[in-house]
Amino acid sequence: MAANDEHADLYARAGVDTRAGDLAVELMKQQVQATHGPEVLGGVGGFAGLYDVSRLTGFRRPLLATSTDGVGTKVAIAQAIDKHDTIGQDLVAMVVDDIVVVGAEPLFMTDYIACGRVVPERVAAIVSGIARACEATGTALTGGETAEHPGLLGPDDYDVAGAATGVVEADRVLGPERVRDGDAVIAMASSGLHSNGFSLVRRILADRGIGFTDRSDEFGGLVGEVLLEPTRLYTGPLVRLLQDGSAASVAGAIHAFSHVTGGGIAANLARVLPKGSWVELDRGVWSPPDVFRVLTSLASSSLEATEATWNLGIGMFAIVDGASADAVVAALDAAGLPSWVAGTVSTSERSFEGFEQGAKGVDGGAVRLVGSYAS
Repeated sequence: MAANDEHADLYARAGVDTRAGDLAVELMKQQVQATHGPEVLGGVGGFAGLYDVSRLTGFRRPLLATSTDGVGTKVAIAQAIDKHDTIGQDLVAMVVDDIVVVGAEPLFMTDYIACGRVVPERVAAIVSGIARACEATGTALTGGETAEHPGLLGPDDYDVAGAATGVVEADRVLGPERVRDGDAVIAMASSGLHSNGFSLVRRILADRGIGFTDRSDEFGGLVGEVLLEPTRLYTGPLVRLLQDGSAASVAGAIHAFSHVTGGGIAANLARVLPKGSWVELDRGVWSPPDVFRVLTSLASSSLEATEATWNLGIGMFAIVDGASADAVVAALDAAGLPSWVAGTVSTSERSFEGFEQGAKGVDGGAVRLVGSYAS
């Protein structure tokens, strides 16, 4: 027996199958390579991914933007129904849609999958979702790692995480510094729950004795499949909008974006508002998707009670010059991102009682939701 084979067999007895890991790489290689442009050097399998940044010499002052995230407990649902080809899109969305918030274009991403046992087909399915989403957002998947942790994770358990880097011209960075009194707040529709608040989702279903493999008329199908609806990708359309010279008036009207993730609606919007400014979001201008209504009904709760946990139908905000609001909404709709004006930025003095003020260490503006949701 060759030394390498003897080592592999010994390691396999400890619960780590290096041959399975090699097979997983072979199964995913083609899809990963589909995300590579001429900037990516070295192909798949190197110790480090190489990305040629020569084009950044054309920038006056390039700033690198970076973000890292995971998917959270949504992976438990993928594991429960043995469907793993969409969770990768959730991962990419959580990472690159944070990068575009500052106006940056994502360049490349790496992923990390920790599992109790490498099942090549499962790992390949996860990475296929990552690769498709990277391709859709113009992000090169330049590397990754699959780690087998027997004894720490169960045989069918896994978690995923990723990190990405993007670039933005210094004088085109978006954020609170650009936001002005009278700016319009435009909401962009989510595709569903996205990847936040699944601990609450799982608790609600467990309390009602509903399984992810159950079929439900209320949910409109297999519960787990409905809940696994992948996170909408905003980066591609938003980057194209910011870079489209023919839409310069629209691009120039955009002052800030906010990605609605953990913390819910008001807190995430408050993070990109300047201190002292405020927004009242009118609930009456949108109707949360059915999945939120079903879950709150099962919990004997209200939509309002979940506003700090779920996105309730808003996945991203754009804060834009008020005079250009209609043009921006039209451009977003044309780009496949259904949008509507949800509020207006004000800097007038008022009491902030009942408002959410800043979040995650950011001393930003103040936001509250008013009125009742459209039916």
